[in-house]
Amino acid sequence: VFSRYGAVVLNYNGDAWSGQTRSAFDEYVRDGGGVVIYHAADNAFPEWKQFQQMIAVGGWGNRTTDTFGPMIRFRGGKAVLDSTSRRCGNHGRRLPFQVTLRDRKHPIAHGLPPVWMHAGDELYDSLCGPARDFTLLGTAHSLPTNHGTNEQEPMLLTIRYGKGRVFHTTLGHDVPAMECVGFISTFERGTEWAATGKVTLKVPADFPGPNEPSLRKYQ
Repeated sequence: VFSRYGAVVLNYNGDAWSGQTRSAFDEYVRDGGGVVIYHAADNAFPEWKQFQQMIAVGGWGNRTTDTFGPMIRFRGGKAVLDSTSRRCGNHGRRLPFQVTLRDRKHPIAHGLPPVWMHAGDELYDSLCGPARDFTLLGTAHSLPTNHGTNEQEPMLLTIRYGKGRVFHTTLGHDVPAMECVGFISTFERGTEWAATGKVTLKVPADFPGPNEPSLRKYQ
């Protein structure tokens, strides 16, 4: 069934899939299928090792760095892995925050402003996992004044899994967050990249700058 689609988009965090479904999905991605993981989907399937490899890092579900793997941080101008022992998955109040792009040469990020203001959202921090074969596209500062880590936390990632392409965005908790043009554009571009390996979508004229979110209200 999965092979019918160029990309599968997941915001699923529910009951475990059957062994047959998991095997079919794993085969689909390994053979070159695309996957988009957004927001709560990285909370899903803590018992499924292959899924954790696909998403690189995730949170909650009794995850700890001791059992699931390190956290991804951005320090000294590069992505680093942090294996400090702790529970994985946290966020503060839903507030606007800046997203800083870290690899502007990647097709998803190419042409986007280096820093843009995202609408009020849950800023996930302390996600952990296998953290292999990933490219860190964007981060956000998790403010200690909002119960955060004072770290640049991963917001946008791509992951290679076999021949497959995975785009992982932690953004998009609710409709107000998804009305942000920054979310909409990176989500669309990430989905196209996951499906095709290329991005043809243009940067929208209303893409936000560093100071104010840009919103498209859903009717």
